[in-house]
Parts: sequence; structure tokens; C-alpha cells
Amino acid sequence: MRSKLFVPASRPELFAKALKSQADAICFDLEDAVLESRKQYARDEMARFFATDEFHGLRQEGKKSIIVRVNALETCHTEKDLAVCCAPGVDIVNIPKADTIESVLEFISLLQAQETRFSGGHAPQLNIRVLANIETPRAMLNAGGIAGAHERIWGLQLGLGDLFEPLGIDRNDAQNVHAMMMGMRIAAGASGKVAYDTAYTNVADAQGYRQEAWRARRLGFLGKTCIHPSQVAIANEVFSPSEEEIRWAAKVVESAEQNDVNGAYMLDGKMIDGPFIERARTILAQSGA
Repeated sequence: MRSKLFVPASRPELFAKALKSQADAICFDLEDAVLESRKQYARDEMARFFATDEFHGLRQEGKKSIIVRVNALETCHTEKDLAVCCAPGVDIVNIPKADTIESVLEFISLLQAQETRFSGGHAPQLNIRVLANIETPRAMLNAGGIAGAHERIWGLQLGLGDLFEPLGIDRNDAQNVHAMMMGMRIAAGASGKVAYDTAYTNVADAQGYRQEAWRARRLGFLGKTCIHPSQVAIANEVFSPSEEEIRWAAKVVESAEQNDVNGAYMLDGKMIDGPFIERARTILAQSGA
């Protein structure tokens, strides 16, 4: 999931267009992109679209992952949002402002209740994963616990706007950004979960988006959020393995399959052992090779 394109759930005229884009995932946003007075309208439009053949056809055609960002637990919208999220075709629910293990577990309990309701009281037929936003100081301090709180947690997503602005931290300072990326990546990695990068709000600054995407990729992030279609191609490019990486990974995997003597060995002057072989296999999987 190299690129995740946001589309406001209150803008139904954009739904099909987003699904026809080159983004790997589409995130229908019920939270910040929707005015308070239009929350129910957004839910109704999203539910209507999810029930159409057009949605399922476009989803399958583009092999899209479908994500819904719901409203935070402290609002009156969470359960209503989850009711429309529990639908065939939805892969991931993105939860904002979940800053403690307890709040994450409460959210998952609500999700499971809605899944059971969707299944008519039987065992849930859905398999919706959870992407938890790390976007408050408390969430950053608890990130490791949040990542490991439940098996349904698929990964952590960084949210720098909500994290930095209230604290007066400069969002444009690369050192500030790097510090938060590294902290969250280690927290996610401790539980074997993915790390997903934040939005970049200056849409006109394509070079800035690219630089930040590369910073995230070098830290092992899976992909980057896109708030405009113009950012999708950049994210797809940055988070795709290069031909050189693929060739080297193939060489490492081939050498590992032929090696039955040493746990560590030399290949073209470089030491190869378990972690490097596993990384090589991941690169090949990402490339489809």
C-alpha cells in the first residue's frame, strides 16, 4: 500500500474518480474532511456507494484497499460510523486520537459489536483491520503499547498536524519530522506492525512531498498518505523497489537457497545473514517478483 488517497465522504461526486486513480488504497474520510453538520449525510452517501455494483467493480478492477477514517471515540459519531464501515469491501478502519491502550481496546470492542450486528448475531463474516493514528503526545508515548494492544491492529499511522501544531513544533523542520518517524517506526516494529506515513499539506510543494516520502521509506515505512491526486504518482514511485534493489534482492535470495553451510556468508564483499535475507524476500514480494 504505497499510496493512500483521501476522499471526503461528503463528496460523493469524487468517489468513483478516486477509485479510478492509481492509488493503492482509498480512504473515505468521515472525520476532519466532513463538517459536523454533514456527518450523517456523509455516512448515508458512503453507505449508498458501498452497496453499489459500481463500487465493487471499481474496487476489484483497481485492486484497491478500502479504508474508512471514522470519528474519534470522544465524539458522538463513532458507533454510527462503524455501522456503515461494516460492509463488504471495507478492509481497514482508521481510528484517530486513540492515545491509550484502553481507548484502542474500547474501539475494537465497538467494531466487533457492529460486525456481529452486521452478521445477524452470528460469528462475524468480516475481517476488518485497524490502523491506529499516532497524533497526540500521549499516543506517541504509548505507541508501542497501542501497536501491540490487539491482533486486529494492522499498523500505526503518523499524524503530524495534530501532534505538532498544539505544541508549537515546526512541521517544516526535517529533524523534528525524523524524530517522530523513527519513534513510531520502532514502536510499530516491536509488535511486527506496519508504519504508515503522515499527510503533507502543502500540495503545491511536490519536491517537499517527495523528500518527506523518501525520509519515510528509508525508515521502513510502508507508504505515504496523499491528500491530492497529484501526490499519488510520487508515493508510488518512492515506495516501489528500484530495479537495482530487485536485482540485489534476487541475488541474495538465490544465494541463500544455495547456501547450506554457514549462517553468515559473503556475497560480493558484503556479509549476508538472516535479517538481510528476510529483507531481500520482502523487497521481492513488494515488487511482485
